[in-house]
Amino acid sequence: MTSISITDDLQQQLIAYRRELHEYPELSMQEFETTKRITNWLQQHGITILTYPLSVGVIAEVRGEQQGPTIAIRADIDALPIEEQTDVPFRSKNAGVMHACGHDFHTASILGTAILLQQQRHLLKGTVRFIFQPSEETAQGAEYVANAGVLEGVEAIFGMHNKPDLPVGTIGIKAGPLMASVDRFELDIIGTGGHAGIPESTIDPIVISSQIVTAFQSIISRNISSFDNSVLSVTKLQAGNTWNVIPEKAELEGTVRTFQATSRATIPQRMKALAEGIATSYGATADFRWFPYLPTVLNDARFTDVLQEAAHISGYQAVEAEMVPAGEDFAFYQERIPGYFVWVGVDGPFGWHHPQYRLNEDAIAVAATYFANLAVSVLKQWQ
Repeated sequence: MTSISITDDLQQQLIAYRRELHEYPELSMQEFETTKRITNWLQQHGITILTYPLSVGVIAEVRGEQQGPTIAIRADIDALPIEEQTDVPFRSKNAGVMHACGHDFHTASILGTAILLQQQRHLLKGTVRFIFQPSEETAQGAEYVANAGVLEGVEAIFGMHNKPDLPVGTIGIKAGPLMASVDRFELDIIGTGGHAGIPESTIDPIVISSQIVTAFQSIISRNISSFDNSVLSVTKLQAGNTWNVIPEKAELEGTVRTFQATSRATIPQRMKALAEGIATSYGATADFRWFPYLPTVLNDARFTDVLQEAAHISGYQAVEAEMVPAGEDFAFYQERIPGYFVWVGVDGPFGWHHPQYRLNEDAIAVAATYFANLAVSVLKQWQ
């Protein structure tokens, strides 16, 4: 099979795109200049821009010279509210905003994929729709894009995230769950306040909350299968404002991460039952609130072979991807159409969301060519 490769000139151009994006990062749903840049760069290469009711984000298409289905490739474009602490010459010029999760890398890479496919349209047996999506970091962008009708007529969607702990030239591929569902909870324990020296006249919400925090951990060890993967973290316990008064109320907050739907359904039920049961036993009341946030990134196994084949065709190494209990709003696309999300190694010294986050820019050419070859392979096998 013919493999699409990248020229040195295009590779340098994509690096320049990435550096410009890195220098001028924008927060979620504020990516106005980023949108203009992406649009301009795509148009310079003769790539069709599609019109949808989106204030930020760009949708484009490369139509093959042969008839076939439409697939989508997604890149996220937003940055984080982090003050950059690197010494690169293209460090952020927007105070307090940084591409600390590599979305500039994603954008430049998929721009490269679009350009390569535009140059090789004769290889495409169908159409590739490119989604440059806003607001991944706040988990708003995927639904915003999907609700605008961008997925209409799309048979499958593919995406990636950079992985600093994987070497350049490595593609992490795994069927099934890859990134966790993300949910948030709040819990108020309402007791009776009073003098700290006369606790028998109070119903102490701090003592009750401590019992509940401990009990919550038994959900993972005793209510969830040992073959499932779940995390329950209480990240806030706030009560009282002075040393000699037992407060009336304690406030708890935290997050739950799961990879299986059954666990995601079971955990909040058990949390509510335990909180209310323990609070009642002490004579207090519990107000438990659950906030669903992100579903699981769940990769469709039907595409695993072609994803691995695309890595081989491109000259890269396919490895088994490790699951990560972080969330990704790519999962919202996968609830609507089949999809697959992979890791792309960038050999970075720091992890995501770190103020010194950096990556090896050689990975841009890797991702650009990988997704170009993947698109050709998927559309060819779809026939």
